[in-house]
Amino acid sequence: MEQSYIQITIDGREIMAKEGQSIVEAARDHGVVIPTLCDFKSLPPAGTCRVCMVQIGGRIVPGCTTPVSFGMVILNDTDDLRNLRKGLIEMLFVEGNHMCPTCEKSGNCELQNLAYQYGMLVPRFPFLFPHRKIESHLPHLLIEHNRCIQCLRCVRGVKAKDGHEIFGFIQRGINIRVTIDSTDPDALTEETAQKAMDICPVGALIKKKTGFKLPIGKRRYDVNGNG
Repeated sequence: MEQSYIQITIDGREIMAKEGQSIVEAARDHGVVIPTLCDFKSLPPAGTCRVCMVQIGGRIVPGCTTPVSFGMVILNDTDDLRNLRKGLIEMLFVEGNHMCPTCEKSGNCELQNLAYQYGMLVPRFPFLFPHRKIESHLPHLLIEHNRCIQCLRCVRGVKAKDGHEIFGFIQRGINIRVTIDSTDPDALTEETAQKAMDICPVGALIKKKTGFKLPIGKRRYDVNGNG
């Protein structure tokens, strides 16, 4: 079946997008960067982080869950959007306990990278310093709840062989936290641990015995700051 294309405009640049694509996907195909934290490759969109907010006709909408339409005019890089995104990034930092210098994901952390890109210094919001435990009972995986940003990547992207979800969330509101179905043998393998660590945008899921493998200067965001 032949793919249909439609014309859209992003920050004054006309591009041809595939019909049915999200704004984030269409932008990515043409080298336009719309920042995201919950979006990941071929995973179904979740719209949880809201960092990808763009402006269309005066309305602010999430770029990862909004499909393109013919003639759509999108603003992606404005002062208001940059301030909005910076505020969301600051909220993610103050809501948890993110100690970047001691985090195994430092240099490969997407949240840290966005903080650099948007010039975050001192957040405008007070730090909450929540009391959260570190789960270290699993054979190959450490779950650091202090760093989790509830992006749902692990839930959507790490599956058992029969297709059912290994990760999930329990509780609600400020007490929500990621959990794992430890009764499933697929949840306890080294392969699952590595996949979970790779898919997590921060340092919430860490494969044991792999911390600080890459020296400073060779990590993902040490090269050019945007991956």
